[in-house]
Amino acid sequence: MARAAVLGKPIEHSLSPVLHTAAYAAMGLDDWVYEAYECDETGLWGFLEALDEGWAGLSLTMPLKRTALKLADTVSGLARAVGGANTIVLRDGRRHADNTDVHGMVAALTEAGLGAPASALVLGGGATAASALAALAELGLTKASMAVRNPDRAAESVAVGRRFGLTLRVGPLDRLPDLLGTDLVVSTLPGIAADQYAAQIAASGAALFDVVYAPWPTASAAAVRAAGGVVVGGFDMLLHQAARQVELMTGRGDVPVAAMRAAGEAELARRAAEARA
Repeated sequence: MARAAVLGKPIEHSLSPVLHTAAYAAMGLDDWVYEAYECDETGLWGFLEALDEGWAGLSLTMPLKRTALKLADTVSGLARAVGGANTIVLRDGRRHADNTDVHGMVAALTEAGLGAPASALVLGGGATAASALAALAELGLTKASMAVRNPDRAAESVAVGRRFGLTLRVGPLDRLPDLLGTDLVVSTLPGIAADQYAAQIAASGAALFDVVYAPWPTASAAAVRAAGGVVVGGFDMLLHQAARQVELMTGRGDVPVAAMRAAGEAELARRAAEARA
């Protein structure tokens, strides 16, 4: 039996077990198991040390993405440049850290017809924002804007953007209208943190990529849709980054994205119905 899991804190609502398990079933990997474990930064080393040769890999969510870089034997160039790893592949007794978030973002935007934005604004300055900047650079942008709560604390993400060749304009979220006017807004703000900016984003006419996937739609997504704009949700990013993780962990290229999408959408619908009941 091969084992894999997603780690993070909190972890109870992670959709990763549904996506990965659906992939295994469609690929005929009947002896593969994917689970979820709550784990914070202080517990990651011990968790890794306890793994045996039956483990194929780990998916990592917050708050583990930066800590993982210090605990891996090798780190991909992308993960190092972004400053965070959401994947650890376990092979030959070694831990290989990688980042599939950037791939997930690029694939989600391209799938929605937004693969060549002329300009973009990223809301937030954390690890996900850093991946967003890398994705925008991969899509061909050479400059972008960032709106953050405290510009003085965005230095790490700004450094990531510059490593990928981006010229960045950074401003405070409370002066968002000064930064709007771009083709694309990428919101990496957690939960309902972006709700207060929904009307401003919708009025700008920009397309929106909101990394939140539940509850969905967010206020910003609903407002942009109502205004006739294009919206990409966090589920699409999660789906494509998970598909790349399956590829890395299994070593196979025939990853069944359609089966993963169907399973994920069904689970989200089930959760939404349960919340309404």
